Amino acid sequence: MKSLLIALLTVFLSSFSYAQTTISGTVTDPKGVPIIGANIYIDGTYDGSSSNDQGAFSFTTSETGSQTLVVSSISFETYFSFEEVTTMNNLHIKLKEDVNSLDSVILTAGTFAAGDNSKASVLSPMDIVTTAGAAGDYIAAFQTLPGTSTVAEDGRLFVRGGDANEANVYIDGLRVFQPFTARTNNIPTRGRFSPFLFSGTNFSTGGYSAEYGDALSSVLLMNTIDQPDQEKTDIQIINVGVGAGNTQKWNDNNSLSFNAFYLNLKPYQEIISQDFDWKKPYESLAGEAVYRHQFTNGLLKVYGGVNYTRFRLIQEDINIPSGIDFSMKNRNLYLNTSYKGSLGNDWSITSGLSFANDHNDIRVQDTDIANDDYTAHLKLSLRKRFSNRVKLHIGAEQFLNSHEELTAVPNIGNFDTHHQNNSTATFAETNIFFSKKLAMQVGVRGTYNNLLDTYRITPRASLAYKISSNAQLSLAYGDFYQTPQHEVLKYTMDIEPEKSSHYILNYLYQKEGRTLRAEAYYKQYDNLLTYDTEMPAYNSLYTNNGNGYAQGIDLYWRDNSSIKNFEYWLSYSYLDTERTYKNYPTAATPNFAATHNISLVGKLWVDKWKSMIGATYNFASGRPYTDPNTNSFLSEKTKAYNSLNMNWAYLISQQKILYVSVSNILGTKNIFNYQYADTPTPQGTFPRRAITPSADRFFIVGFFWTISDRKNDNQLDNL
Repeated sequence: MKSLLIALLTVFLSSFSYAQTTISGTVTDPKGVPIIGANIYIDGTYDGSSSNDQGAFSFTTSETGSQTLVVSSISFETYFSFEEVTTMNNLHIKLKEDVNSLDSVILTAGTFAAGDNSKASVLSPMDIVTTAGAAGDYIAAFQTLPGTSTVAEDGRLFVRGGDANEANVYIDGLRVFQPFTARTNNIPTRGRFSPFLFSGTNFSTGGYSAEYGDALSSVLLMNTIDQPDQEKTDIQIINVGVGAGNTQKWNDNNSLSFNAFYLNLKPYQEIISQDFDWKKPYESLAGEAVYRHQFTNGLLKVYGGVNYTRFRLIQEDINIPSGIDFSMKNRNLYLNTSYKGSLGNDWSITSGLSFANDHNDIRVQDTDIANDDYTAHLKLSLRKRFSNRVKLHIGAEQFLNSHEELTAVPNIGNFDTHHQNNSTATFAETNIFFSKKLAMQVGVRGTYNNLLDTYRITPRASLAYKISSNAQLSLAYGDFYQTPQHEVLKYTMDIEPEKSSHYILNYLYQKEGRTLRAEAYYKQYDNLLTYDTEMPAYNSLYTNNGNGYAQGIDLYWRDNSSIKNFEYWLSYSYLDTERTYKNYPTAATPNFAATHNISLVGKLWVDKWKSMIGATYNFASGRPYTDPNTNSFLSEKTKAYNSLNMNWAYLISQQKILYVSVSNILGTKNIFNYQYADTPTPQGTFPRRAITPSADRFFIVGFFWTISDRKNDNQLDNL
C-alpha cells in the first residue's frame, strides 16, 4: 500500500512539473527603449513578474489554454493579449504612450482655459475676481488677456477685430442671450452674473469647437460649481450697495445656494464729480439661486436669476444744447437647467435647457420704446470614449428667439415690429491622439436658420504637437457664421448670415508656475452686412457685400513662482484689421480696434500686513475716428488710453475682510472718440466735443464677512 501511494505521488508531481509553462519576453516603448519595472502577469492569477533594466521578464504559470496577459507601466497604456499560454514566450511587447498623462499634448490653439481641471490653466476663478480694475466683473478681468481690445466706454468683449456682437457667452454649455447689464451709449456695462457662481472658464479667442456657432469671433464658456464643499453665509457691504448669500447642503446629494445684491451709485456719484447729469442714479437689484442634485450616475443643476435695473440721465450732445434726456428700465429673467451623467459602456450625456426674457422700457426725449426678447436654447450631446486615443462628441440643439418692439413717436404714431429667429444645429467632433506628442480634433457643424431660410455647413479642425516636455505647437482652422442682429432683422429678412474664417498658429510653454503663450492668427470676413443710411431703417438698402480681415499676434506671459507670494501676467496684442460693413463708404479700421493693447497685472500677498495688494496697468494705442473737416474716413486717431488700477484686501480676521479698490488712480484724461456737429460754423469748420468717461476714477470700499462651520474660509476669492 505504501509503495502504491509513493508511485501515485510521483506521477502527480511529475504531472505538475510538466504543466508549468514559462512566459518570457521584453517590454519597450514605441522607439524600442527598454521599460524598467513594468508589471507583467496572467489576469486573475498571482503568476507574474517585473521587467529588469533591459526590459526583460520571465515567469512560470500552471495555467493552461487561452489566457489574458496584462502588461502595465506608468505613463503607458495597459497592454492586453489573449492567447494560448504555450505561445507566450520570447514576446516583444511595445507599450503605447498614455495620451491622458499629465505631460501629454493638449489642443490649445485659440483657447484660454481656466479652472482646477484645466491642463492649460490661464486665469483661475480667484484671478478673475481679484484683478485690480475689474471691480468683481469677470468680463473686465478677461479684458486683460491678449486678443481683446480695450473699449472702456462699452465694457463688452471685443476680440481680434470683431465687434462686441461677435462674442457669445455660454453657461454650462447653454447660450446666454443677454449676458450684460442694461446700458446706453458711452456708459460701460458689466457681466450680469455673480463672479463666485463659476468654478471654471474657457475663453476661445478663435478657432473654437464645432459645438458652438453663431459667433464670428469668440465664445466665453463658463461652468457653474458642481457641489459646494460646505454650508456658509456671505455678507457684503460696500459704498454702493449691499449683498448676502447662503449655501445649504443635505443628504450629501442636494445643495441650494442663493444670493442677492442691491446696487445704487448715488453715494459714489455725489462724491466723485460726474460729466453726465444723472437725474436718477444707476440702480439695480439682482438675485439668483442654484439647486444641485447628485444622482448615482449624473448631476442635475437648476439655476435661476432675475435682475432689475433703472436709471435716467441727460447726455451731452453737440447738436442739442439741452442734451438728450435718456431713461431706461430693464428686467431680465434667466433660467438654466442642465444634466450631465454617464450612460455606461463609455457613453456620457449632457443635456439642458435655458430660457430668458429681457424687457426694456426706454424713453429718448419724448419717444417711448418698449421691447421684449424671448429666447430659449435646447441642447443634447453625447460623448463616446472608444479608447484613450479616440473620443467622439455628437449633438443637436434648437435655438428659439422672438423679438417684439413698440415705438411711440409724438405727433407721428406707433411702430410695431416683431420677428422670430429660430435655428436648428447639429454637430459632430472627434479627438484623435496619435501619441502623447500628436493630437488632432476634427469637427463639422450644420445650421439651418428658418427666418433667413439658409443652411450652412462649417468645418473645424485643430492639430497639436508636443515639441518638448514643456512646450508644444498647435494649429487651428474653422469657418463660422452668424445671423445679423435685431436692429436689422426687424426691417429685412432678405439677407444672409455673415461669415468669418479663422487660421491660428499657437505656441505654448509651461514649466514650474510659468506660462508663455504666443499666437499668430488671420481672420477673413465675408458676407458682412451693409446698408446705405446712417442707421438701419425701413428705407435702407441692405446687402451682404461687406468683407474684411483681421490679423495679428497675441503674447501672454505669466509667472507665479519666481518671487515668493507674488504673481503677475503680461499681455500684449498687435492687431491689423480693416473691414467694409454697416454704412462704411470704404474699407477702414473700425473705431473699436486699437493696433496695440497691453495689460500688466500683479498681485502680492504680504503676510506681515495680512493683506493682498494688486495693481493693473492697461494701455491701448489711439483708435480711429472720422473728422468731417478732412476728406478721409476713419483716418484720425485718438490719443492713447492709459489706466492704472489698484486694490487692497486686508484680513481683519480670518473671515472678515476690508477691501479698497480704485480704478484709474492717476486720473488720466482718456478720450474714446469725438462727436462732430452736423453743420459747420460760418468759417466752414465742424466743431466737436470729446467723448470721455463719466468720471475720471471709480472706487469701491467694502466689508466682506463669511460665516461657516470651518471658520477658516473667507471671500478673498470673491473680491
